[in-house]
Amino acid sequence: MPPLTPDKRYIVVRGRLWRAVNPHLSEADRARLVSDLMHARRAVETARSAGDAQAEDAAHRAVNAVKIALGERGPVWWNDGAPDLNRHMARTTPYADWFARLPRDAGKN
Repeated sequence: MPPLTPDKRYIVVRGRLWRAVNPHLSEADRARLVSDLMHARRAVETARSAGDAQAEDAAHRAVNAVKIALGERGPVWWNDGAPDLNRHMARTTPYADWFARLPRDAGKN
């Protein structure tokens, strides 16, 4: 499991911050959305394998819609005015000190 920032806003993968799922979602909603996401990702692969550009575009739109619903994209799910640091390198953000204290292999591979 990738490290989660202390405020639970981001996971860290290969040193980069990625917005975490909105923790305010109910477990049932989160599970449904994750299932929808996996279905949409499979649809991308199926369409790509078939060479169906229209179906692939539709599947990519479905992936994006689910990621927005999960809180990983679109408007931030927090309301304290903090900026969205999605895709920033952790070492160049306010999380730098926290990140530096992680075990060497945590969030770096």
